[in-house]
Amino acid sequence: MARLGRPRSFDREAALYTAMLLFWERGYETASTSELSAAMGINPPSLYAAFTNKEQLFREAIGLYERTEAQSARNAMEAAPTAREAVAALLHRSVDQFTAEGKPRGCMIVQAATHCTDDHESVRDFALRCRARTKSVLKERLDAAVAAGELPSGADTDRTAAFYTTFLNGVSVQARDGAEGAQLHVLVDMAMATWDFVPAPAGATAGR
Repeated sequence: MARLGRPRSFDREAALYTAMLLFWERGYETASTSELSAAMGINPPSLYAAFTNKEQLFREAIGLYERTEAQSARNAMEAAPTAREAVAALLHRSVDQFTAEGKPRGCMIVQAATHCTDDHESVRDFALRCRARTKSVLKERLDAAVAAGELPSGADTDRTAAFYTTFLNGVSVQARDGAEGAQLHVLVDMAMATWDFVPAPAGATAGR
């Protein structure tokens, strides 16, 4: 049987994992193609042959991050029996991920493309959509809690999801700045202490 094409002389998944770590640590714009090639152990032509270009490599690296690093926190959330426990599990597991030894600190999706210039607008928008998924996942869980009677029917699940997503993004920055896991877990407990405050629908505050 004829062989189709020339076999790659490198492990694509291993190379992608290395690229993920470099993007996570350095950010999209700062990590150059030559630096990525050197870290991945391949030359630039091989990088382009395998991943098309730097942006596509970044998109695949984000996908790998979501399937591996980020999925652990979402699994913890999905396994929790109540909405409150689900949100707490997501936040606490994320702290563990953000401060794990031997890996860049913080969340790759928050850190890697937040400050992209207009020259890389498509990368910035892609990362923005990825970050927005966290809020969507939280809102879905909160909506399910309202439907089940666990939260009041008037609960503003959109703003509640936005609050915890914003908090989580801040935790990522704090982790990147060197905050210890124990300190961040305390902050998570403080954030969860607001759970009993159920935001009113947005229209109720219009007169403020």
